[in-house]
Amino acid sequence: MEKSLVIVESPSKAKTINKYLGKDYVVEASVGHIKNLPKSKLSVDTENSFDVVYETIEGKEDVITKLRKHAEKSKEVFIATDPDREGEAIAAHIADELKDANDKIKRVLFHEITETGIKDGMDHPRRIQTNLVMSQQARRAMDRIVGYQISPFVWKTVFYGLSAGRVQSVALRLICEREVAIRAFVPVEYWSIIGEFETPKGDRFLAKLVKESGKDPVIPDEAAAKGLMERIRSGAFTISSVQKRPVKRNAPAPFITSTLQQEAARRLRFSAKRTMSLAQKLYEGIDLGEEGLTGLITYMRTDSTRLSEEAVAQVREFIYENYGKEYVPKEPRLFKKGKASQDAHEAIRPTSSKHAPKAIKKHLDKDLFALYELIWNRFVACQMAPAQFEQVSVDVSDGSLVFRATDQIPVFRGFLIVYDDTVDEDAPSPDDTDPTSKLPEGLAEGQPTAVHELIPRQHFTKPPARFTESSLVKELESLGIGRPSTYALIVTTVIDRKYVEQKDRRLFATDLGMQVNKILVEHFPQVVNVRFTALMEEELDTIAEGKRDYLTVMKDFYGPFSTALAKASKLASSIKKSLQEKTDVVCELCGKQMIIKWGRNGRFMACTGYPDCKNTKPLAEDQEKLQHITAEKCELCGGDMVVKGGRFGTFLGCSNYPTCKNTKPISMGIKCPKCSEGNLVERRTKKGRRIFYGCSRYPTCDFASWDKPVNEPCPVCGNPYLVEKTTQAKGTHIVCPSCKSVREPQDVAIPA
Repeated sequence: MEKSLVIVESPSKAKTINKYLGKDYVVEASVGHIKNLPKSKLSVDTENSFDVVYETIEGKEDVITKLRKHAEKSKEVFIATDPDREGEAIAAHIADELKDANDKIKRVLFHEITETGIKDGMDHPRRIQTNLVMSQQARRAMDRIVGYQISPFVWKTVFYGLSAGRVQSVALRLICEREVAIRAFVPVEYWSIIGEFETPKGDRFLAKLVKESGKDPVIPDEAAAKGLMERIRSGAFTISSVQKRPVKRNAPAPFITSTLQQEAARRLRFSAKRTMSLAQKLYEGIDLGEEGLTGLITYMRTDSTRLSEEAVAQVREFIYENYGKEYVPKEPRLFKKGKASQDAHEAIRPTSSKHAPKAIKKHLDKDLFALYELIWNRFVACQMAPAQFEQVSVDVSDGSLVFRATDQIPVFRGFLIVYDDTVDEDAPSPDDTDPTSKLPEGLAEGQPTAVHELIPRQHFTKPPARFTESSLVKELESLGIGRPSTYALIVTTVIDRKYVEQKDRRLFATDLGMQVNKILVEHFPQVVNVRFTALMEEELDTIAEGKRDYLTVMKDFYGPFSTALAKASKLASSIKKSLQEKTDVVCELCGKQMIIKWGRNGRFMACTGYPDCKNTKPLAEDQEKLQHITAEKCELCGGDMVVKGGRFGTFLGCSNYPTCKNTKPISMGIKCPKCSEGNLVERRTKKGRRIFYGCSRYPTCDFASWDKPVNEPCPVCGNPYLVEKTTQAKGTHIVCPSCKSVREPQDVAIPA
């Protein structure tokens, strides 16, 4: 009996699907793309209809041969690559290689890898949609043109090997503009006044000064605060208003790609790339023992909050059975479609209500379980009743000055029983948050109150918060830049290029990033323009929807781009010279003047006699900072060990280099808390993206910490070390990694 061939992208997905389809089908994997644009050339014909030349990816010849053999003897061929534009393009490339079987090729979409999802996909086959393929091709063509034609310009002006990208350069611009705003920010002092009031019964409560003669109080300094406090103490205060009103808080919408990345970063501290990698595994299938390989979530690249009626009915029944009827709203909750949403897929949700996180925890590793539980809780919560509170607002006034106290009393927890709120990483720090207290019962209008104590509080305005990976994704999404399939790559790319550094989860523009951004903004203002990039995303959508054609959109893009490129290219030489700074340093080899240039590891001094003289040296300040002798001796040759700088930071190197090439990380002077033998040293991840701290005896000892260790025992639980954390919410603070107790940084001697 003839079998049918089903082609998917992933081998693990192939195993899961094969389980459901049975013996009448052969399921094979393309293992991702089979074709790509060659790296050695542009491969986009800008002079002839923007034709794109693809080539078979090296190593995929055997995959293609295998698929052809299966297709020849198959009754039908179903191409079931991912249900998005990228998947549609892969499907088109596979179909092109299987053209001899073209009459039996069909396209199917699996939005979830479950028995129901696969049956639904197989019951509704269609043809490959050319509009989606051309939309993806337009994105690839635009990205290739920008990358391959602007990057050489950056090489000529800064240094060889740098690169620029269409969307990543806009993300870099946002980060750099935020950096400029932070550096230019000048704090402004202001004060607030909190009053502690006492009722005739002796009850006390805190209230904040909110009005002075009907206007917001302006208290610029301590003198003004003291003067106002004298006036407050002489006033006769009564309760002028007591207002109570019910307040409801609705659950957030189910996850889409961007919100999943944001919440996973906030709650689980996962990078966007890590989140998507874990989500891919949950989508493709997890081995659940007797149940076998099972897809646990729906497709994870989506911008839609839409949910299927079947899924909503299942989760409402689950809520009723596990939490009670009061937690089930009268009608299923629907969510507004986002302005830029393509609405091609459902929201990210669990595929079945029988797979509660606790029931399958033993089959998942720690990170997979954490992400699955997050997705599960968000989905369940989105169909639960709102949380209900009674909000009480009390005004205390002497006729001119008004103090206000508010309190929110929980009445019904609703969805919060499943998906509790967390502190926003960009929330004000505790130092800037005024103290509050519970309001006593029995407060009534006209009731006299006495000022028991006044609490003046000094504040300073804060600069804009630096982007985190999650807040940058949120900003890009709100601006209409990028799509669910591209968010995870954006931050990774700018960090890999050394344009941005990630410290304590915050994104800092490097000097190199600032310089490259300055050049791109000045000479390619349209390419790195936020609105223009968002407009191009919309244009790609119009191709997918069949409203505009590929050639028209590409011409609209390339016309202004090529004009800007031609103009900038003529200036490349003069731009490069303008970036070079003269110095008073004379080359000790040839006697010519040294200049400051840009290189792969930052700025350095080079001889103007190049190429005849190739003398280079670190900048004077770097030389002074780095090449100093330490007390350590080289264990190989006995020479002095000196502090040196490299692409991944500072390290110790032998002063007898290049005769002796011994190197070692710089010790922090803290004994490893795990083995008590090695010392803790600063390290970087494999690609240099993030700093972490580990034992010098690695791999014998595998101790590692993302947070900087502090050589002090915890006074609460006795843990041998603390860690330093920096967040927007709390600033720099010291935490015990064991009991989570917090200490102020001034109470602990933090190593440099």
